[in-house]
Amino acid sequence: MRKNIYVESSQTGARLREVRLAKQMTLIQFYHPITQHIGNCSSIESGRRNIGKRLSKDIMEYHKINPRYLNTGMGEMFIRSSVSDDHLPQIEEGVPYFNVNLTEITVGDLNVFQEPPEYYVNYRPFNDCDAYLPVYGDSMYPKFTNGEIIIVKEIKNRDIIQWGEAYLVITDDISNNITTVKLLFEHPDPERILLRSLNPEYTGDTVLEKKAIKRIFLVKGKVTRSHL
Repeated sequence: MRKNIYVESSQTGARLREVRLAKQMTLIQFYHPITQHIGNCSSIESGRRNIGKRLSKDIMEYHKINPRYLNTGMGEMFIRSSVSDDHLPQIEEGVPYFNVNLTEITVGDLNVFQEPPEYYVNYRPFNDCDAYLPVYGDSMYPKFTNGEIIIVKEIKNRDIIQWGEAYLVITDDISNNITTVKLLFEHPDPERILLRSLNPEYTGDTVLEKKAIKRIFLVKGKVTRSHL
């Protein structure tokens, strides 16, 4: 019998989401064989609910998830048994890369990235991040140019913003479902923030109600691709 299978950390839900996407499964496909409470599982993936001891054990055993991966993010995602498991994908460690246009991201009730990633990037300085994403357009030139890849980490405490830094901001339908990368600045009204382009050709700030933000990610780095 395996011991120490119980896993609960601040990143457990996010790692379960990565396992699910790695298997290219929807929430229902992934959790329905284990529990009927799919909404609770969605909340676990988003970090709004802690996972219970029994549920974590059942999920790991059913999907053959490596407890070390859920605990630390290190090691193989799945347990390798002596019996061949051809249905298990061979997954690299690291952070997922989504080859999507940011303006076309599908935003669910709790999950931002609905499509499986193209691959994973294992670069330790950024392995605490949530995604690698391509940037299109030149509103943030010269900080980010068309075709570069940004590395983002979701911000849980929205009261702590690094003013003047670049963020990926995703809003609700009341604010026209804006998905954009902009510099954030403090507004005189504490319930609002200012979104600003870096390129001087894009003049004028966007004033945004904080309550309209569904998800917000700090841009922690970028990857520049050379074009031959």
